[in-house]
Amino acid sequence: MEPKAQNLKELYEKDFYLWVMENLKLLREKKYDLVDWENLLEEIRDLGEWYIDRTIDLMADILENLYRWENFREGEDAGHSWISSINNARNELDLILMGQPSVKAKAQERENVQMAWELAVQSLINWFEEPKNHNLAKKYFGRFPTQKDFPKECPYTFQQIVEYRPWVQLFYSSDKG
Repeated sequence: MEPKAQNLKELYEKDFYLWVMENLKLLREKKYDLVDWENLLEEIRDLGEWYIDRTIDLMADILENLYRWENFREGEDAGHSWISSINNARNELDLILMGQPSVKAKAQERENVQMAWELAVQSLINWFEEPKNHNLAKKYFGRFPTQKDFPKECPYTFQQIVEYRPWVQLFYSSDKG
């Protein structure tokens, strides 16, 4: 018994996986008039947008940890986990950009870098609110920071997001001592 278009629309809300399998079956059988096109097109668009959203999230992780490294590192041995976070995010970002080359142009757009920065700032604020970081909030801001305590515009370029390694410069400068 073939599903009707209306039944598929209802199935979309109730059992997404079954909805996918039913639409896939209809497409394979070339029964295009029965496909839930409205929801299928929306899902295809969302699938593509996932790469942009994930890229922005990864850039935000990198920005948060870069900014933290450059502005709130206490002591020479501090910040190792931030470097790991940056490297892990960059590795995943590299995989996306290599596998989906058109995402890179979109990721570099000013509004996407800015969106990543705004997410990073919110994460930094949350980080200072963690009890283990209250002393740092007090030291650097005299209170818990807000968005106003951070640059409004992203202080890093896309190129810096994907390549900048201030801890490497620190290594070479301490080598000369």
